Amino acid sequence: MRPRTWVLVLAALFAVLQLAQVTGRDSPDSKNYVSYALALGGADRRAAAAGTVDWVCAGRASGAARAQSVNVVRFHAPSPARRVFAQCRADELRHVARRSAERTDGHVVPFVGPRLRAIFEVRPGYPVFLLPFVTVFGVTWGVWLASVLVTVAGGVLAFLVLRTLSVPVPLALTGQALYYVLPVGTTAMRPMTEGLMLALTLTAVWGCALALTGRTDGGGRGDAGRAGKAWAGERGGLALVAGALLALFAVKHAQALFLGACLAGAGTAVAVVRRRRGQAAARGVVAITAAGCAAVAGTLLLARLLHYPSEAESMQDLLTDHYTRPDRVRPWPEFLHLEWDFWVEWLRRQAPAPLFPAALAAGAWGARRRPAFGVFLLAAAGTGFLTQAGHPDIAIGGGRLIVLAWLLPVLGVPLLLEPLVPRLAAVPTQGAPRTAGVSR
Repeated sequence: MRPRTWVLVLAALFAVLQLAQVTGRDSPDSKNYVSYALALGGADRRAAAAGTVDWVCAGRASGAARAQSVNVVRFHAPSPARRVFAQCRADELRHVARRSAERTDGHVVPFVGPRLRAIFEVRPGYPVFLLPFVTVFGVTWGVWLASVLVTVAGGVLAFLVLRTLSVPVPLALTGQALYYVLPVGTTAMRPMTEGLMLALTLTAVWGCALALTGRTDGGGRGDAGRAGKAWAGERGGLALVAGALLALFAVKHAQALFLGACLAGAGTAVAVVRRRRGQAAARGVVAITAAGCAAVAGTLLLARLLHYPSEAESMQDLLTDHYTRPDRVRPWPEFLHLEWDFWVEWLRRQAPAPLFPAALAAGAWGARRRPAFGVFLLAAAGTGFLTQAGHPDIAIGGGRLIVLAWLLPVLGVPLLLEPLVPRLAAVPTQGAPRTAGVSR
């Protein structure tokens, strides 16, 4: 079969497997995003609250029924689904009604207090992405389908990045499969911003690969033709990087800031190394560095002009347990104390089951095979650690905040395996880019 057929087969297989759990993936944050999407679709506050609550409670009812069906004592008892749904719905709507007495401007239904709600109000990207799905298919199937498509897109982007680096098709498919089976796929399927953030970050990484390699799969002949195609690849790559950073601002502007800063730092590092070797910085490297710097400056400026919640507000949210306690008078010392304790505990928890550190090490070792690209890959994956460092809450399970770091093994492990398949690397495949590598 052609490579694109294998890509579709993997994507379809992943989508079919997700039918095992259509509901029940929500978190407390999910209610804010779904109600935001329903409000954007024209639903009033009551309808948006009801639609969101019904979706959440259907998931809880389904989970309760499944749990009882395998309970060694109560597996023969009647299903608790109806009771759990009714109780959940009554509790949630009562909570919303009580919150509605507060100031409730904006699109998000008042599941949480106004200060916490303001944080979700400045993240319209994911609700806008959800909007057409929940409008056409309803909340339950719309949210599920949106999650499947954004996760499938992430896997396809991993394949495209690896093919741009001239990685053999089987290994590029391995990268796509790793995206689906590692915690990346599980997290991307959850109805929150992470799935879209992962896809957009991979889009930026793909842009870096294009800008570094250029496009050499078609066009004119001779040096002029190759130069023209390389310049087209650099421009296309820069457009992907800039577009991804711009979209990330709407999804979660902190990620646009982190990714822009990390890409700018990576580009600077690559340029410095090349200069020490007596080489000029490639245009692609300079362009990516400039785009990263522009993203940092633009994010800071727009966030200030639009009166987005500041980092101080985010710190108070963390230290007051979502504003359920009085604000801290001296937040920075407490934050730094918590930061240190968090990473000590995080490392302790990694030691008994070090899959994540081992995967990171393997990915980093594989990234060395494409030195310049590897630096940008490390930078993109490093935003996961920055996100986690910005919110050192050990109670948030599943590695959701640090999930972007998993992009390093997703793309690095196939590169690590490349020398083990010399025959595959030597056989040209249809549509494979004929580049000399990404050492520049």
